[in-house]
Amino acid sequence: MSTPHPPKLRFFSNPRSRARMVRWMLEECGADYETVNLEFGPEMKSPEYLAINPMGKVPALQHDDAVITETGAILAYLAELFPDKQLAPAMGSPERASYLRWLFFVAGPVEASTTAQKSGWLKSQTPQQALSAGFGHFDDVVRTLQHAVRGKRYVCGEHFTAADLYLASYIGWSMMDGTLPKLPEFEAYAMPLLQRAAAVRADEIDSDMQAAFTAPVA
Repeated sequence: MSTPHPPKLRFFSNPRSRARMVRWMLEECGADYETVNLEFGPEMKSPEYLAINPMGKVPALQHDDAVITETGAILAYLAELFPDKQLAPAMGSPERASYLRWLFFVAGPVEASTTAQKSGWLKSQTPQQALSAGFGHFDDVVRTLQHAVRGKRYVCGEHFTAADLYLASYIGWSMMDGTLPKLPEFEAYAMPLLQRAAAVRADEIDSDMQAAFTAPVA
């Protein structure tokens, strides 16, 4: 009896967004997927897409009857969906603890603090506001990221995981746009990972799609 072919994945994306991280993950997994590119604005806020993601943002992923949104959640879901790729450490292992720690750290404190920093919201941050904010001070986040990656090839033992993908993507992107400082620890960790074959392939796909988005209509 033949094994049923897994349902194809539908990937809702825009090449000028965080969806590029999910593209890299899909390529790491060797997934069979269909890309649905959406423009920012009315297309992402259409009733059809809001039924998939009420936030009206990308990325989003459909897998059969399942809908997954939020970049970190999609990365974790794909790691579980393709166990042969070993992109998530074993349950109950010390590596699994690190994996979950850094996935959630990027999705929470890193995302919130870098957005606030880039938007200028932290210029007048008071001690009480820092105490109340989940990320504390921006410098706390930078220092913790340094701790996560200093002297490491991977953050979860001896294998590349979805946590590395998320960290390297965010660090690389944030250094490029000036949101994070170009520290030696960040460059030594992120730059080699961004040269992985799947990362390069994903970047080429998204760059071609971005060019098509911006090309003048004939």
